[in-house]
Amino acid sequence: MDGNAQLAADQRAGPRSWLGLAVLALPTLLLSVDMTVLILALPNLSADLGTSSTEQLWIIDIYGFMIAGLLVTMGSLGDRIGRRKLLLIGGAAFGLLSVLVAFSTSPEMLIVSRALLGIAGATIMPSAFALITNMFPDPKQQGTAIAVFISCFMGGAALGPIVGGAMLTSFWWGSVFLLNVPVMLLLVVTGPILLPEFRDPDSGKLDLVSVVLSMAAILPVIYGLKQLASNGWELVPVLVLVAGIVFGVLFVQRQRNRPDPLFDLKLFSRPAFSGAIGIMTLGSVMMAGLSLFFTLFLQMVKGYSPWETGLWMVISAVAMVVGSMSGPSIAKTVRPALVLAGGLTISAVGFLMLTTTSPDSGIAIPIIGVAIVSLGAGTFASLTAGLVMGVVPPEKAGSAAGLSETGGELGVALGIAIIGSVGTAVYAGLLEVPDGVPAGAAETAAENITGAVAAAQGLPADIGGQLLANAQSAFTTALNSVAGVSAAIAVLLVGVALTVLRKVPPTGAAEEEAPESPDVAGEAGAPGTPEKATSAVAE
Repeated sequence: MDGNAQLAADQRAGPRSWLGLAVLALPTLLLSVDMTVLILALPNLSADLGTSSTEQLWIIDIYGFMIAGLLVTMGSLGDRIGRRKLLLIGGAAFGLLSVLVAFSTSPEMLIVSRALLGIAGATIMPSAFALITNMFPDPKQQGTAIAVFISCFMGGAALGPIVGGAMLTSFWWGSVFLLNVPVMLLLVVTGPILLPEFRDPDSGKLDLVSVVLSMAAILPVIYGLKQLASNGWELVPVLVLVAGIVFGVLFVQRQRNRPDPLFDLKLFSRPAFSGAIGIMTLGSVMMAGLSLFFTLFLQMVKGYSPWETGLWMVISAVAMVVGSMSGPSIAKTVRPALVLAGGLTISAVGFLMLTTTSPDSGIAIPIIGVAIVSLGAGTFASLTAGLVMGVVPPEKAGSAAGLSETGGELGVALGIAIIGSVGTAVYAGLLEVPDGVPAGAAETAAENITGAVAAAQGLPADIGGQLLANAQSAFTTALNSVAGVSAAIAVLLVGVALTVLRKVPPTGAAEEEAPESPDVAGEAGAPGTPEKATSAVAE
């Protein structure tokens, strides 16, 4: 056996690592479930706690805000103090705080406990993601492990409505959060046995100014985008958005001038890193807009309940898992640029199918179209995540994982704001309000399809029926427009993948190629470059 073959054999993970992956994947699935399950439980908890509309928005959004704002910080903190340590601390806190959320007795208590839950949740994703790179040093196995991890995260979003619907049929609204407790307990008990510890011994102290600047950049940007998507162009959200951008510029300047930055901006000089982050972010843009409109289409146009909508979305979730698992496997022998281009092309075909949907068409074509979109999306989601983690040195994996996930969060916010605004404008422009509809009801109906359904229920049957039919027709056309815009983004990203990532070798060949021509591999941003051998403390 030659040296390279022996090295590859030594790097291959054993059963303990795969069991450790299962321990990491379950909490990740629950994090994703928690982002969607509360929407289904909202009517029940609102009746129980007497929440106002503003309080409802904060109850839903504060969890995601805190996670997005702290991902980079927590990833960098894990690199410094130990990823396993931070993961176990965060997991224990997440389990305890889930109990606090479940038994909240007032809107204020629920908002605060959800915010604290988001802080704890922000420790889990980057720490778990970065630990995978330590547990699976072999590039081929690492790609598979990342695919499993990403599949669990994306599958959790589809499971949220199903789990919530099942729990709410028999228990009170807080029961959906108690599911977190046994899983986090499993993580805390088995983590010290199955998970390795890893930290960077050369990292400096955590720069608190950079932490504040990162949150001052990310949180206002996401909040401003959400407000613009919900309320249109208003002065306050625009000012908040601008303030976030200003703080973002200050954050970047500080990272450039510090010897131990919160995040190493030099990583963006690697095509595999910058290209993958870009595709991940813009891919999230196109998927977020579709997700928003398609779930409303199933409920408000086709008349399905949230529970039934969740069941229909299982098909696309399965397709996404298939794409997540197949993309990295194919990329072991085929250049990632071609695999990404293929996945994005598949998504574009699915989006184009959705442009043919009409209110009177059956459910088969839209469901198949979304499944095809999800198949391609799973491919680029898992493969870009693997590319990002494959080019960073081990001691920077935590902060890179945090940035990668932050890009996804920003993409979702941009998608809802930009593509959502396009769809909303199309809907408002096409809606025909029948004669006899009061001005207040007409204004409510013009805001969104949900308002139209509510307004129609308070009108005489003939007028209300006509308003509902017109709203459903206008909204379906809006869905067609959203799908068309998303298809265009997918085609644009095909070009990005084929140009920016064209020199990145197959992930399975990267390790063999690196010793022969390390300079070329490094310039191409290939996974498995010599930088991954830099020193760190692993226990």
